[in-house]
Amino acid sequence: MIETDIIIIGAGPCGLFTVFEAGLLKLRCHLIDSLPLPGGQLVEIYPKKPIYDIPGFPVVNAGELVDNLMKQIEVFKPAFTLGESAQYLEEAEGKYVVTTNKGTKHRAPIVIIAGGLGVFEPRKPPIENLALFEDKGVEYIIRDPELYRNKRVVISGGGDSALDWTIYLIENKLVKNLVLVHRRTSFRGHLDSVQKVMDMAQAGKIELITESEVVGINSNGNGQVGSVVIKHVNLGDIIKEADHFVPLFGLTPSLGPIADWGLELEKNAVKVNTVDYSTNRPGVYAVGDINTYPGKLKLILCGFHEGTLAVQSAFARIHPNKKNVLKYTTVNGVSGF
Repeated sequence: MIETDIIIIGAGPCGLFTVFEAGLLKLRCHLIDSLPLPGGQLVEIYPKKPIYDIPGFPVVNAGELVDNLMKQIEVFKPAFTLGESAQYLEEAEGKYVVTTNKGTKHRAPIVIIAGGLGVFEPRKPPIENLALFEDKGVEYIIRDPELYRNKRVVISGGGDSALDWTIYLIENKLVKNLVLVHRRTSFRGHLDSVQKVMDMAQAGKIELITESEVVGINSNGNGQVGSVVIKHVNLGDIIKEADHFVPLFGLTPSLGPIADWGLELEKNAVKVNTVDYSTNRPGVYAVGDINTYPGKLKLILCGFHEGTLAVQSAFARIHPNKKNVLKYTTVNGVSGF
């Protein structure tokens, strides 16, 4: 049993900043996340994507923001259960027990749900033998770009993720060659990214095949991806040798097990009281994209604000006889435990 003051479900940016605000109040935190690394969507989906609306940063890459948040909370020594998803929430002896899908138990008087949009499942293309090549050359999310060094890569998709990773892999000279396949001639991504990809194709740095989709995968003889079959609307089937096929069609979110925790829900989100972002279960809060209330904006900076107020309320629940006097970090600085 892991004991702490606050269990935080989700190690995305809002969960990480909540650790900082809790640490200022000398409250210890333990974070649970199904992903293998902290950072949530920022590292899982678009680590190289620029973000422009974080105060004090004219522009910051998503991955860089996570690195900064991790550095900011180092002093408070948060603990993590990563690669495990929160499965059950139960009350026991005036506290909450959160159990993961792997049986790890955590106990605390306060639970703050910062699970972003919830549990994500990749949108998979309808290729008959696709599952046979998962983790054998088929990846739905790019986690480690070094995996593709000097490899032949086929990426499918027309959104920001497909465009951003195409640009990143080429600009950093990681891949041996890269083919980008898209069903249409127009893209859904940022115009600057679209233009960069078009320029790369014209310069021969990538092969761009539009009005097409990947419909089949062939083995290299050892159970790994060896080539893909691309169906072109006019030219028919095209075979391209490949070591990796990366379909980047986005992720489908759902609340997952949180939907069964007895929380009041509205449109696949957790309803909260904007006084302190508490839910209908005393001692359980929800911050960030996973909550909903009148006027809700799904922005990272709004989640930072919500986490700040949630821990103030959590302090009052944990220490009902203590007066919490607001102290500015400009006066007292930041000190750990």
